[in-house]
Amino acid sequence: MRIRPARSTDAIDALLEELGYPQQDPAVTAARLQTWAEDPAGAAYVAEADNRLLGVIAVHVIPFFEREGTWARIVALVVSSQARRQGVGTLLLEAAESFATTQGCLRLEVTSSNHRAPAHTFYQSHGYTNQSTTSSRFLRTLK
Repeated sequence: MRIRPARSTDAIDALLEELGYPQQDPAVTAARLQTWAEDPAGAAYVAEADNRLLGVIAVHVIPFFEREGTWARIVALVVSSQARRQGVGTLLLEAAESFATTQGCLRLEVTSSNHRAPAHTFYQSHGYTNQSTTSSRFLRTLK
């Protein structure tokens, strides 16, 4: 298995669907991957083995507003249901952490839906702290 930067030719639609985000058009997904590849503040990586995509992660660097420095946010992480518990998620997480570190980020954030208890356990086992008791997340759809 190897971890490498995602390319616009990577067919990640099935992975995103497993995460709960069905894709309507592979060409649109490919265009988003290309946008990520061209943005120096973002990175997307895939795990592959035997020409099969096993997982994908995307991370984005954000400057702090209230102080100097930057932080990063994992915006997506999914491992194929057929490849879970084989170290794929750990390798993808390490790639995102490495990118954030090389960008000088002081911390890395990830959000996870309440119903994803196994994901919460995964993040906590990698040193992430659950902050849901000290902050809330509010969303508003604009379009």
